[in-house]
Parts: sequence; C-alpha cells; structure tokens
Amino acid sequence: MSDSTQAPAVRPFSKLPSALTAAVLVAVLDQASKWWIVEKLMQPPRIVPLTPFLDLVLVHNRGITFGMFNNGGSLQPLLFTALAIVIAAGLLVWLKGVTRCWVATAIGAILGGAIGNVLDRLRLGAVVDFIDAHIGDWHWPAFNVADSAISVAVVLIAVDALFSAKE
Repeated sequence: MSDSTQAPAVRPFSKLPSALTAAVLVAVLDQASKWWIVEKLMQPPRIVPLTPFLDLVLVHNRGITFGMFNNGGSLQPLLFTALAIVIAAGLLVWLKGVTRCWVATAIGAILGGAIGNVLDRLRLGAVVDFIDAHIGDWHWPAFNVADSAISVAVVLIAVDALFSAKE
C-alpha cells in the first residue's frame, strides 16, 4: 500500500473521554435511582405498578445475572467484586484500540454498570434490583439501571462486531 492509502494510525485510548463520560453517567444514574428506590419509594417495601407489564419492586440480589448463585456465603460479594474488576480491566485493554466513538461509549456503559453494581455489593453485600417486567404471572428477573445499560451496550457491541467492516 502506498502512504496515501494507509489508514491513519490509531492513538491508544483516543476514545477514552467518550467511554469515561458514559461510565460516569451510567454509574451516577444507577446509584441515584437505587438511592431513590431504597430510601424514598420503598419505605415500606411494596409493589408499585407502572404499566400492565412493568412494576417497581425491591430486590436484593446477592448472586449474579438473573439471581444465579444467590445463596452464596459472606465472601461472595468480594468474589463478584473481584470478577467485575477483572472484567473492567479487560474492557480497558480493549478500549485502548477502539476507533469508533459509539463502541467506546458502549464499553463505558458496561464499565459504569459494573461500577454501579460493585458499589452496591461493597456497601450492601447485594445488588439492588427494582424493575420488574412481566407478562401475567411470568416475571423476568428484576433488574436495575446498571443492568439495562450493560445489556444495551452488549447488543451494540455485538451489532458492531457483526456488521462493521474489519479494521
């Protein structure tokens, strides 16, 4: 390839501001929503119907995704926190080479969601979940803002991986 047709060099972490902005925004929204649910709305705990398929509830999830491993011992929050730190470190390594702003933003959203849930584990020993989506008597496991941000970000990254040109 001649010099005129080569792609410009990628500066490591050039999209870091986008990722950090998303991470801070997600973590702050997550923690603020959990504070409001725990301290204001759910005193006393109850079910707050929003729509025919969506309620607000108060759940303390000591496990991981969908409440798996919810009956672990006292070291479990520390184990899940350590796992989140390892995953966050891996995401930061990945972020080093990211060239598209929206992919960096998605990685930041995952980091922010992980931070929000880790803060819960360290403070409360469990993650506060409060969104209950359901159809009739069938309920999706309760989730929170951090979980939502992580899920949307993973879908965006998957779409990017499937449909964007190889770099």
